[in-house]
Formats: sequence, C-alpha cells, structure tokens
Amino acid sequence: MSDLTHFNASGDAHMVNVGEKNSTRRIAVAEGVITMLPATLALIDKGEHKKGDVLGIARIAAIMASKRTPDLIPLCHPIALTHVDVKLESNGVDRVHCEVTTETVGVTGVEMEALTAVQVALLTIYDMCKAVDRGMEMGAVRLLKKSGGKSGDWQASK
Repeated sequence: MSDLTHFNASGDAHMVNVGEKNSTRRIAVAEGVITMLPATLALIDKGEHKKGDVLGIARIAAIMASKRTPDLIPLCHPIALTHVDVKLESNGVDRVHCEVTTETVGVTGVEMEALTAVQVALLTIYDMCKAVDRGMEMGAVRLLKKSGGKSGDWQASK
C-alpha cells in the first residue's frame, strides 16, 4: 500500500477524511522567483510600468489565490485562513523573490495555499510585464517550512 493519502484502498482518488483530526495552529511558508530582463525590473522598481503597481497587484493576487486554492486543486479541503502574508522583494538586478506565509487553526494544513499563492503572484507579475518581456522565467517554487498538525514541524534543507 502506498503512502499517498489521496488514494483509497482500491486505488481511486478521494478526498482525505480529516473529520477525526484535532484542530491545531498550522503555518506554511513557500517561496519562488521570477527572473526577467534588467530593464523590466527597472520599470517595476521605479513604479513606471504602464499597468501600475506590479508588486502591489501581485500581492493582492497571491492573497486571493490562497483563499481560492480548493477551487483550483481538486482534492484540497476548503480552509478558513486566519492570516496570509506576502513578501515580494526585488534584487535590484533581474529577479523578484516571493515568499508567502499562510496560517489557520484547523484540521488540515495550509501548504497548498502558500504554494498556490506564490505561483499566482509570479504569474501576475508575468501577466503584467509580458508586453515588454516575454522571456521571463518562473521557478524555484517550494515549501520552505510547515508547522502544526499530526506530522509536526518540517523545514526544507538549505
């Protein structure tokens, strides 16, 4: 039998039953980056992009995405998020780093919400800047750490 929890004994996909789990405070942190031409980042950093505040809009998109994760990922449980924090930082050369922290008090974790939020923030930056730089690359999306729940704390290796 596999350790994959989204399959039942017959091998069919199913939503994991979390009804018997205890509510605990759960936190997840995820990150990712988007790399672009230096001229594109200069537009973002100087606030001179025709479409407006690129990072501000990406931050709102990330928050919205975290709340809509179960609408996008078929077997995710709806979660009442208690906090979402989005950090978008330019390296001043050619890259924006995104880090999202999601929190809840509940019976299942918030990793998918953090990861979805990162992806959507990066996609929003791409969407807003694609007219000047179609070669942007998104990547290095990963879970950095999670806490709470039956499996306890976990942290990515450096």
